[in-house]
Amino acid sequence: MNQYLKKSGLFAAAIVTAMGMVSHAAIAQEGKSITTVVKISGIPWFDRMHTGVKKFAEANPDMDIKQVGPATADSAQQLQIIQDLIAKGTDALAIVPMDPAIIEGLLKRAMDRGTIVVTHEADNQKNTMVDVEAFDNSAYGAAMNVRLAECMGGKGKWTTFVGSLGSRTHMQWVGAGEENAKKHPEMVLVDPNNESFDDANGTYEKAKEILRKHPDLKGFQTSAGNDVLGVGRAIEEAGLAGKICLVGTGLPNPSAAYLDSGAITAIGFWDPQKAGMAMNSVAKTLLAGGKIVDGMDLGVEGYEKVTVTKGAGDGLLVVGNGMVLADKDTYKEYLF
Repeated sequence: MNQYLKKSGLFAAAIVTAMGMVSHAAIAQEGKSITTVVKISGIPWFDRMHTGVKKFAEANPDMDIKQVGPATADSAQQLQIIQDLIAKGTDALAIVPMDPAIIEGLLKRAMDRGTIVVTHEADNQKNTMVDVEAFDNSAYGAAMNVRLAECMGGKGKWTTFVGSLGSRTHMQWVGAGEENAKKHPEMVLVDPNNESFDDANGTYEKAKEILRKHPDLKGFQTSAGNDVLGVGRAIEEAGLAGKICLVGTGLPNPSAAYLDSGAITAIGFWDPQKAGMAMNSVAKTLLAGGKIVDGMDLGVEGYEKVTVTKGAGDGLLVVGNGMVLADKDTYKEYLF
């Protein structure tokens, strides 16, 4: 049993498989604070998450609910922000780690002090009470590669981008993509796992470099939310829209022009707004002394009947059903 949950009286680490629902907001938490800490502020992905945090705050006016994050994708900056919040005594943290390993010790100290810790995009995080995932990460990465292979006709050179080599989910996605590509012996992976640090301009420059090095490249599978924008720009400027396949994580509105031109083949995503709300819903439940149970409804679309299993440490892993793949013909159904 998780010693941190024991100390808080939150026996959430006991997996409950009964289908009876447990209210996740049974007790008002007047004056309690939940702070969402994202990888980087000011980019479309986490701006969208902020709308969810604000919606949750509006629904819980008796609580202090907000979102913060570093100005650049820097795990050291994120660690400092978390450290400052713990020192100020925030009651609950909902964190999207830039690099889960970097903050393990800090999160342990936070829980030792009684702080509720919830994470997202970090199913390998050991020092967390609950990690919330929108979907099974291996299934997501494989689904993107299936779409890429279809576009490539199952043959040709392809490469991958990740936000950072320390990003757990990104490495899972491209890893699952590599596994799927093994079904197509004529698909050849070259120069994999290019780090983008979620910087569209940096990704653009790196993509141009790769295209110069491999003029016969046929495909990209990307991970960070801004990667498709940088790679899409490089493809379009090279006059290769519709000739090189690009499938990666991205949001519909920022990706629209490149989807229309054919520079982006398809995007995969989950709604960051809903993920932010789901994390805060779990944090509120734990603050109220409630349990996170298998099959429960977090009160958020895509998280109505979550799967709950043991996490990487003593906490829980909560998985929803929020995966979306969209292309030129369907992205307008998800305009955000």
